[in-house]
Amino acid sequence: MPGLNCLPLAGPEAKFLRRAAFLKHNLWVTPYSRDEMYPGGEFPNQNPRINEGLATWVKKNRSLEEADIVLWYVFGITHIPRLEDWPVMPVDRIGFMLMVILLPFYDSFLFSDMYC
Repeated sequence: MPGLNCLPLAGPEAKFLRRAAFLKHNLWVTPYSRDEMYPGGEFPNQNPRINEGLATWVKKNRSLEEADIVLWYVFGITHIPRLEDWPVMPVDRIGFMLMVILLPFYDSFLFSDMYC
């Protein structure tokens, strides 16, 4: 996980967090569901309903065991201007990388006690 990441600086009762509750945490994991494609729910800007999306899906408390999962990683930056940033802000990069850690499968391999 990257170190340069932040949560919104708005308070917990901010109006935009009603429709973008997924911003409250950086990492969410849900079981795969065909209907759950967008972290803010469908059409969050035009939708008059609130409390849709990731925060609502997680409250269902569905089991992750023996299920296909979706990892939702939310990242963003808050630029704190410095004197040298004037008149043009320099590039600021953010991202993440997934690292696969393979368990040693030769420990349980059928011929693991044989020497070559």
